[in-house]
Amino acid sequence: MIEKRLLEELLDIAVSTGADFAEVFAEREHTEQIRLMEGKVESVKDHFLAGVGIRAFCGTKTYYASTADLTPAGLRACAATVAGALGEKSPFAHAVSLTPDALPKDTVQTFPADAETARKAEILREAGAGAYAVSDKIRQVVGTYVDVDRTFLVANTAGLCREGRKVRTRLAMQAMAANGEDTQSGFCGPGSGVGMEFFERISPRAVGEKAAREALVNLSAAYCPAGTMTVAIENGFGGVIFHEACGHSLEATSVGIGASEMAGKQGTLIANPKVTAVDDGTLPGAWGSIPMDDEGNAPRRTVLIENGVLKNYMIDRLGSRRMGMPMTGSSRRQDYRYEPTSRMTNTFIENGPDRNEDIIASMEYGLYAKSMGGGSVDPLTGAFNFSVREGYIVRNGKICEPVRGASLIGTGTEILKNIDMVGQNLETAEGMCGSSSGSIPTNVGQPLIRVAKITVGGR
Repeated sequence: MIEKRLLEELLDIAVSTGADFAEVFAEREHTEQIRLMEGKVESVKDHFLAGVGIRAFCGTKTYYASTADLTPAGLRACAATVAGALGEKSPFAHAVSLTPDALPKDTVQTFPADAETARKAEILREAGAGAYAVSDKIRQVVGTYVDVDRTFLVANTAGLCREGRKVRTRLAMQAMAANGEDTQSGFCGPGSGVGMEFFERISPRAVGEKAAREALVNLSAAYCPAGTMTVAIENGFGGVIFHEACGHSLEATSVGIGASEMAGKQGTLIANPKVTAVDDGTLPGAWGSIPMDDEGNAPRRTVLIENGVLKNYMIDRLGSRRMGMPMTGSSRRQDYRYEPTSRMTNTFIENGPDRNEDIIASMEYGLYAKSMGGGSVDPLTGAFNFSVREGYIVRNGKICEPVRGASLIGTGTEILKNIDMVGQNLETAEGMCGSSSGSIPTNVGQPLIRVAKITVGGR
């Protein structure tokens, strides 16, 4: 992407005023997005992004600049901006010498760029037709197809020079159901870190059908009662609870500055011993997997919590300096315009010892959260609030009538200790995670779990 000699020159410039480390991050990204509205293609958008970000370290202080001017002069000016931010010029510590190498790449059978846009639009139409066919109460269907092909390069003053490539595809459908008095929605949005072969593994029609059925369930549902109760949270996107309520509190972004409820708790029991949680950026073809992180480090499997004990944090280079702990291949950013920080990849609770049927059977009264929606969390306190997209009341060990409008409210420390049953049907699901370094693709996941006690918001 950038010739080796110019990369070395840019790094030399960046450290010319006293920095102890510098890196260059370059990327090219192509995104195609198609939007379907009521069975018709509404828009087709091609988006190309290219640019470079340059960062310098001085202890635990960082200086960052980015540019879309990819001429040698533009890149030199960007490096000079970073160097100038450090202050007065001092002699070079040494001349940078890069050694290019490569990490294993994901296997992509059919790159999205090699597929016709017409085929991608047909995938959307198939999904939309599936949603409308479920019921005449489905009044509106909105769908989005997106593929992303990202190539990026990292070079630094330690001599590292690596290039990676990541492809992602996703199909997202939202269905609206109405009965003349009320309107409710349903959603289904599977994605993968592979090419067009993804649509040989899933049925677009089934994606639309699932979104429609969720909308119909909510249309017939009464409002969820409020109170403290036992809650069973289903697998897949149910893992958003751990991602938000606990995962962000385990990132060096907050831990490294003492702004996390999990700071200083490594080696202590923070969860029920049935809980083991992992962040793994190496899973083949997964939505959140990476060929390397955005600082050029190989991804890895990091056990965060093992049998209830906090084992590790997710640590980027700056977090490593602050915390005196090794990096975990967890540095990520939306694109070159953002300085990277520690982020999750594929984060999930492992299968546990309990049979799924026993989890529901154990509940005298409570809520079964079949599908979770979005939410928010404060990493410092761990306080979270999440919506339940599809929920049911459980009575005497049986899943009963559907309810809507439910939310789960609590803190990360509370929910970890109150997870008292962990099932055996681990699945992951795709999402986008927003934080200080922008919006990135992440996987969440878990088996069916039971939370003995949690506050449920409702009516």
